Amino acid sequence: MVSPLVSDAFSDFGGTHGYFTRQGGVSGGVYDSLNIGLGSDDARAAVLQNRGRVAAAMGVDAESLVLPYQVHSAAAVMAYPQGAADRAKADAVVTRTPGVAVGVSTADCGPVLFADATNRVVAAAHAGWRGALTGILEATLDLMEEQGGERGCTVAVLGPTISGSNYEVGPEFVDRFVDADPDNAGYFTPSERAEHAYFDLPAYIVARLKAAGIGKAHDIGVCTYADEDRFFSYRRSVHRGEPDYGRLVSAIALRP
Repeated sequence: MVSPLVSDAFSDFGGTHGYFTRQGGVSGGVYDSLNIGLGSDDARAAVLQNRGRVAAAMGVDAESLVLPYQVHSAAAVMAYPQGAADRAKADAVVTRTPGVAVGVSTADCGPVLFADATNRVVAAAHAGWRGALTGILEATLDLMEEQGGERGCTVAVLGPTISGSNYEVGPEFVDRFVDADPDNAGYFTPSERAEHAYFDLPAYIVARLKAAGIGKAHDIGVCTYADEDRFFSYRRSVHRGEPDYGRLVSAIALRP
């Protein structure tokens, strides 16, 4: 059964949302079972069937589940026809159209859903380390405001993401963040390996949201790496030497 996680922070925005787990799909092997990644090596028919199950759970038809072609950028776009020949290359999607579900795929990166209940604007953003550092969260809020939203009225919730205790990085990674802002050193703690550190991506994402002036920012507090039964994890697949990995989806929609 498809049973996404939900946040109480979205209890009254006039729509539906979900942070979908890997459970409830038709894929097998390393993609078991709700893999929605068209970029994976999974059978396309299985991926499309899985996407159809997600759309049904969101209360929309398959063509109204809109996910971008993610490139770890700071680009946010308005929702577009999902059947278009060329999907928009971006890492956040915004809509104010009821009955359209906007979403992003992840497998350790941070899926952030946004809702402005007052002005009826919603969005989904894919915030990996690169996107978060270069401004994908701020770009999402900017585009929501262009569509009549207000960041002070907006709630954002970070879904399942790799936790700081499982995200080990090298010295060049730390240097990149500290060079951008010396205060970023506070998101790193030393690891057991020399010159390596653990990076708290969830804390960094929430801090960027708050600094951007958002009304409320929450973290659902679930680690993709640690919970194999419910979540795909790119990093876990690398550590195990697996040939590929599944992708999760998180989505949000306004009701008609």
